[in-house]
Amino acid sequence: MVFVLALLPAFWLLCAALTDQLGANPAETLVRATGDWTLRFLCLVLAVTPLRMMLAWAALLRLRRMLGLFVYFYVLLHLLSYAWFDMGFDLEDIARDIGKRPFILVGFSGFTLLTLLALTSFNRAVRWLGAARWQALHRAVYAVAMLAVLHFFWMRAGKNDFAEVAVYAAILGLLLGWRLKRAVVRRASDPSRSRAGGSDAPDSH
Repeated sequence: MVFVLALLPAFWLLCAALTDQLGANPAETLVRATGDWTLRFLCLVLAVTPLRMMLAWAALLRLRRMLGLFVYFYVLLHLLSYAWFDMGFDLEDIARDIGKRPFILVGFSGFTLLTLLALTSFNRAVRWLGAARWQALHRAVYAVAMLAVLHFFWMRAGKNDFAEVAVYAAILGLLLGWRLKRAVVRRASDPSRSRAGGSDAPDSH
């Protein structure tokens, strides 16, 4: 059921595109909508662990990997929409645009990190990397969250429209702050954790 629900935004966008319901600027609508859904699923992924602990609902943990892959699915659609509708799949123009516009560079950096996380999201990758290294790598999701907000901020800076940016920044700030507070509390309650190699670090998701 969660898998089907997570596909609905993409299905709606596809239907809207086929029936010419995307407004006066369909390309811009697709780029922005896929970016918005990337941020929403990123918030959902980061909310899984706090909700699991607050609600004592262990079954939520089983959804985390799937939701994480949906973050990558929507960011991939976001990148493809930009590359197709804005740049016509011209790789040279895309490379110049990445170097010329900071918000594109930040967004591409986030996409690169998400690609690494998606490629190592399977059990075989955990065994290959080892649990400690895998967890350290997947903490890059926190950097992705900050890059995503910065990308959105710079994109809206031209129109001086920061209302939505503030909402996502507040949600992601709360979710990351919860992890930071938890790590500090765990370290204070058991100082041996820091000497044991940083096992007090927050969960990777």
